[in-house]
Amino acid sequence: MITADLVDLELDRSADSKEAAARALATRMVTLGRVTDLDGFLADVAAREAQMPTGLDGGIGIPHCRSAHVTEPTLAFGRSTTGIDFGAPDGPADLIFLIAAPAGADDAHLTILSSLARQLMNTEFTDALRAAPDAEAAVTLIRGDEPTSAPAAAGDAGGASTATATAVGSEADDAPTATATAVGSSSAGAIGASPARAEPRAWGRVGTAHGSGSPESNADETAPTFRIVAVTSCPTGIAHTYMAAESLENAARAEGIELTVETQGSAGFTPLTAEAIAAADAVVFAHDVPVRDKPRFAGKPTVDVGVKAAINRPAELLAEAREKAARGEITAPAPAGSTPVDNAGDTGDSYGTKLRKWLMSGVSYMVPFVAAGGLLIALGFAIGGWKIDKAPSVADHFIWTDHTSWAALLFQIGGLAFAFLVPVLAGYIAYGMADRPGLVPGFVGGSVAVTIDAGFLGGLAAGLLAGAVVLGIQRVRIPPVLRGIMPVVVIPLISAAVVGFLMFLVVGKPIASLQSALTDWLEGLSGANAIILGVILGLMMCFDLGGPLNKVAYAFAIGGLTHPTDGSLKVMAAVMAAGMVPPLAMALATTVRGRLFTRTERENGKAAWFLGASFITEGAIPFAAADPLRVIPASMAGGAVTGALSMAFGCTLRAPHGGVFVVPLIGQPLLYLVAVAAGVCVSTVVVVLLKGARRTADPAGDGGAGAAAADETRVPVAA
Repeated sequence: MITADLVDLELDRSADSKEAAARALATRMVTLGRVTDLDGFLADVAAREAQMPTGLDGGIGIPHCRSAHVTEPTLAFGRSTTGIDFGAPDGPADLIFLIAAPAGADDAHLTILSSLARQLMNTEFTDALRAAPDAEAAVTLIRGDEPTSAPAAAGDAGGASTATATAVGSEADDAPTATATAVGSSSAGAIGASPARAEPRAWGRVGTAHGSGSPESNADETAPTFRIVAVTSCPTGIAHTYMAAESLENAARAEGIELTVETQGSAGFTPLTAEAIAAADAVVFAHDVPVRDKPRFAGKPTVDVGVKAAINRPAELLAEAREKAARGEITAPAPAGSTPVDNAGDTGDSYGTKLRKWLMSGVSYMVPFVAAGGLLIALGFAIGGWKIDKAPSVADHFIWTDHTSWAALLFQIGGLAFAFLVPVLAGYIAYGMADRPGLVPGFVGGSVAVTIDAGFLGGLAAGLLAGAVVLGIQRVRIPPVLRGIMPVVVIPLISAAVVGFLMFLVVGKPIASLQSALTDWLEGLSGANAIILGVILGLMMCFDLGGPLNKVAYAFAIGGLTHPTDGSLKVMAAVMAAGMVPPLAMALATTVRGRLFTRTERENGKAAWFLGASFITEGAIPFAAADPLRVIPASMAGGAVTGALSMAFGCTLRAPHGGVFVVPLIGQPLLYLVAVAAGVCVSTVVVVLLKGARRTADPAGDGGAGAAAADETRVPVAA
């Protein structure tokens, strides 16, 4: 997986940024035929980096990804004397590992990579790499072909020279129980002796951690052992998953805690046994993707954080687990088959990040109701005319041969689906904050918001209130005999009553007044004010291409559809028009100036035609991930133009989705298409100019993805 040709001990000579470092190391992989498309692979690396920075404390950067452009699992290593910023809290990284895994990598290779990730938590290993005199020495250390040159100086407990190469496989991955020598025998330089699928590792109390034979140690040995089970997982499942496990295990040994870890990585996982879970006093989840089979841990005090928190502050997490167990504080688990927005607020992020995730949780569940209900309503109007909303109930009056009756049926079904928007928004905001116990008060609060005409803003407030109330109730220490009925009876009863009271009598009416004022403001928008709003909405839709800011603008628009006015319909039209621009512009740019883009990007451009026409802004994400400094500004420029023109033309839209397929339902449809076309042309011109200027300044292509110099003649290296 690694040879001397994949090592660069003077990386700072060719790279001063994480993008340049990844390109320099990936170029070595291309030279050896391990990567078939340099820019396509770097786009996948950038996309992974965008999910979460890969810098770690201790001067380590581990950019990594799975990619269809990788022929076999490959590892490249670079060393920088000046340091390269990979987003680590403690500063730049001087040891950079680029991990490339094929889309279908086998478990054995992925387990070797996981062993490397574990070794990166070993200071002896990293210190030895910093001192490696040449590439061959670095490869020897990483591959574990030989022991480190000075085991005694490193504090190797056993002092054996030939046993070092198998220390990781025999002690770190397979040990079912802890031993007093577990820390000392994990020497630097041992990678890849792991089994193909690691068992959960149980670390008991380590006598030598406290001073074997001392009175304090003997007293500790007679005390009850505190047991914790943990689950670690990250989006790629190659590096952070195993580094978090290693970090927690090291901290547990130091604290004399019995810890068993289940690593849910790409190499598969062996579930914790029911006996281990039952015997545990607490649970630690360190994850950035949903924990599999989470209901197994029901009824346990739980610490739920992001995976990097376990790497950077494991002792704090173990201490928090102890405290929660002492208080009898229990966190209800998410249901089986839950979605990625499950524990949206249960990470170690800042409050602002948590708030954004909670709101995104509600919006994510609301969008399907928007699409179904809104399109059914739009079809009803298209078939039955603009007065179809006055038709009698189809339950009382329906004529099978009358198209108006069918239009009324579609309209009324869509209206019922649309009526769920605010309750679903509120319910799943509360769910993102407090899991299942938040659903009842969230839906109740959202329904109250609808009843008192507080609308979309009322739903936001109700969801946050419901989640806060449930979290407050869960902090109360409850006798064990009552814990079984808390999630089913007590929490729903008390939280629904409190949230209903607050929404009806305290916060609901002021929010309803604000909602009414906002509606009146939208209705009165004209001229320059409407154009400015269109520019702002266009910029928001195109800044993060389907991300949180995009969703805020979209949610603002569909919130107005619950009580449609001329102003709110103009907002909906501007938002959808601007959202279509980025993918259509990238598709056009790859068509008219294909040599500025990689072969992979040109293929993505073909799909982007349909995605953009369907109002799927995310179709531009592959382009932005590969070259954000050029694609995102270009997209925002076009989106602002389109939003402004749509508002200036007075275009309206009753359908919340559909792109060009709902153009017949748009007010001023021809002008609407002109607005979209104008924005697409602006974005295309800007991105072509920016990429062309980059090519002129940087013929070798080091300035970013999509280098043109070799693009037209590049063929897969594997050929």
